[in-house]
Amino acid sequence: MGNNINPEIEESVFSETVEEIKEPSMYKALLHNDDYTTMDFVVEILMNVFYKSMEESIRIMLNVHRQGIGICGYYTYEVAETKMNMVHTLARERGFPLRCSIEKG
Repeated sequence: MGNNINPEIEESVFSETVEEIKEPSMYKALLHNDDYTTMDFVVEILMNVFYKSMEESIRIMLNVHRQGIGICGYYTYEVAETKMNMVHTLARERGFPLRCSIEKG
């Protein structure tokens, strides 16, 4: 028996499979500067929520301080949203107005 599969059918099955395994969209998590949140707390958030090293946390915190915003990382939507909510909860518990946002990146 030879291969009797119609090439057009084979192509459509292949392209459907490729679409199913497409990478999920990534979102960047951003921290925003304010006049009240301490630099130490921002570093603490970066280390404990975003799992950054001390050095990287300080670098990102300085970006937030100097440029008004800092990128904490790129995540799937669900992970980015969870991290954003964690930042807001921890900041509220400590009395800081630290804001985190996510945007498609």
